[in-house]
Amino acid sequence: MDFKTTDLCDDFSDRLQVAEPIFGDYGGEIMFSGPIVTLKVFEDNSLVRSVLEEPGDDRVLVVDGGGSMRCALLGDQLAELAEENDWAGVVVNSCIRDSAAISEIPIGVKALGVHPLKSVKRGIGERDIPVRFAGITFLPGHYVYADEDGLLVSEKPLI
Repeated sequence: MDFKTTDLCDDFSDRLQVAEPIFGDYGGEIMFSGPIVTLKVFEDNSLVRSVLEEPGDDRVLVVDGGGSMRCALLGDQLAELAEENDWAGVVVNSCIRDSAAISEIPIGVKALGVHPLKSVKRGIGERDIPVRFAGITFLPGHYVYADEDGLLVSEKPLI
């Protein structure tokens, strides 16, 4: 699936939410899209692993990590798990680690930054709820379109 977020904005701006430009690209795939699955966690990636163990069916996991810059919520092992289980990508409102290894994995990963410290494992968080960051609201079942120029969300598939 080829698209450009710039073209989608030109053609569908009235049907899109455009994320603030706060994310870096870390995965081996810069362009990715798919239906949204959401998680809300804070400095705990237990649920991230649980979700990525499921069949991804080309969906995008959107993780609201509260914008924490104190640890990573995704590392190379979880990125490999996501790729193996056919997730299209992961958007993290927090940090990742193992960025060099993740850049070699053919999956989309957008995050606020990198941090070497792993998260705690308490199993605390919420799934499939609306989450809001980067100036937009991510709803389960809506669609993410991401590339080197940005990240968009639409209620329905655009392409």
